[in-house]
Amino acid sequence: MNTHWGRRLMLAGFVALCCASAHAQGWPQQAVTMIVPFPPGGGTDTGARLVAQKLSEKWGQQVIVDNKPGAAGIVGLEVASKAKPDGYTIVMGNIGTQAINPSLYKKLPYNADTAFTPITLVAELPLVLVVNPATEAKTTTDLIQLAKAKPGDFTYSTSGTGSSMHLAAALFENQAGLKLTHVPYKGGGPAIQDLIGGHVRLSFATVLETSGQIKAGKLKPIAVTSDKRSPALPEVPTASESGLTGYNSISWIGLLAPAGTPQPIVDRIAADVHAVLAEPATRQQFVDQGAIPVGSTPAEFKALIDTDRARYGKIIAEKDIKLE
Repeated sequence: MNTHWGRRLMLAGFVALCCASAHAQGWPQQAVTMIVPFPPGGGTDTGARLVAQKLSEKWGQQVIVDNKPGAAGIVGLEVASKAKPDGYTIVMGNIGTQAINPSLYKKLPYNADTAFTPITLVAELPLVLVVNPATEAKTTTDLIQLAKAKPGDFTYSTSGTGSSMHLAAALFENQAGLKLTHVPYKGGGPAIQDLIGGHVRLSFATVLETSGQIKAGKLKPIAVTSDKRSPALPEVPTASESGLTGYNSISWIGLLAPAGTPQPIVDRIAADVHAVLAEPATRQQFVDQGAIPVGSTPAEFKALIDTDRARYGKIIAEKDIKLE
């Protein structure tokens, strides 16, 4: 009896696997919705629209970008978590939604550990440590020495408490042994404008947001926060190579699907995104925006999310970062 039922279960599993594979081969047969949990125009939205356009061409089906902003990406992710897991709804998350929010918010309307299936890392968005041009520091070591001479006197602007800008600065403080003063703003734009105006001393912002002001001489770059130099700012050293060994704090964007989406479809999307990111023209478009196109397997992306969630969770706890 047990053997009989065991064979039936094995047969059922085999049939299900075959059906899933066949489903992936025939997919997509209709438009795919890509939820972006932020307003149009930001780094996550810009990257999402570029990928959506390329996938639409590759699949012969429209990939519709659906912006659902609110609550640091939580509103859009809640919608995505409740979508049917059939591959026709995916979401472009980022380091904030997947690695920071679970530690920053005491309660989320979805289970951050089980609500989504990682598909692929799309691109890294390096930050750059920038200061007002009047600041005498030219290197990371110079800046650390100046800040150590006046503990608490050095102010830094961010797009808000718990943002990637904030946590990059907190990690910088930890590794350099500094005490800086945080000045949060309601967005990256105002944070950078007040740095240009001399109201704060430094900031960590995406290369995308600052490259124009750097080239115009309105901001002075000290170092990029990635482990490699940014193709958009090749002359700017990394923080690690310019005095803060091992420092690495970047933002990133990546695709996820509602939990339960068939693995063959997840793998298909990952492979197709990897293929479009390998196209020279697409790569250059990302580089021009200050991003570094990557592409990864679902397993690699999950490992990155887990690593960053542990790292930033530790920083949030140590610095007692709380939303007011």
